[in-house]
Amino acid sequence: MTVHHFGKENSLLNKFIAEIRDVGIQRDSMRFRRNIERIGEVLSYELSKNLNYSNTTVQTPFGSKEISLPKDKLVLCSVLRAGLPLHQGMLNYFDGAENAFISAYRHHRGDEDAFEVIVKYFAAPSLSGKTLVLTDPMLATGKTLENVLEALKDHGRPDRIHILSVIGSKSGIEHITRIFPKNTHLWIAAIDEKLNSKGYIIPGIGDAGDLAFGMKL
Repeated sequence: MTVHHFGKENSLLNKFIAEIRDVGIQRDSMRFRRNIERIGEVLSYELSKNLNYSNTTVQTPFGSKEISLPKDKLVLCSVLRAGLPLHQGMLNYFDGAENAFISAYRHHRGDEDAFEVIVKYFAAPSLSGKTLVLTDPMLATGKTLENVLEALKDHGRPDRIHILSVIGSKSGIEHITRIFPKNTHLWIAAIDEKLNSKGYIIPGIGDAGDLAFGMKL
C-alpha cells in the first residue's frame, strides 16, 4: 500500500486538522462538518493527480483547446454516519462519480473493551472495472475497512482502490496494509501514534459521528 501522508507537510490543511481537534472549536458541529468536508476536498484534489487521463478538445466561443481530463469511472463509498461530511467533500470535486454507502458500527459486549464491527446496510453500483474510493474519517483499528472490503466482494472487482481518511493510527494503517491489495493508495491528513484500550485514536478527535451529528444512544 502506498501511504500519502499530508499532515507532515506545511499547508492550509493543518488549520482544518487543528480545528477539528480543538475541544473548544469542535463543539460547533456545523464548523466541524465543514472542516471535514474541506479536508475531503483537499485529499480529493491530491488523489486526482493519481488518476488516469486522456486528451479531449473543448470548444470555446473563439476556438478550440485541447485539455487532459480524468477518465476513471469513480465509485465513492462512505461509511455511515461519520463518513458523510468527508463524502460531500469528495463529491464537491468528483461530481460525476457514482456513490455507495455502507453502515458499520462497533458493538461492545457490555463494558468490555473488546468489540466487533457489524455491517448491516450496503448499497452500491457494480464495481467491476471501476476505481473505488473508500472513505472512513477515523482509521483506528482498521477493522471497519476490513469488513467493508469483505462486503464489497459481491459487487464486482474494481481496477483500483483508494482510501481517504482524516486521521489514522499507525497500527490501523499497518492492519489495512496487510488486508488490501498492494496497489491500494491511502490518502490521509494526519497519523497519530496509538490507540486506547477501547480502540479509539489518541490524541485523535473523539467520536467523529457524534461531533458531526450529535450524540447517539
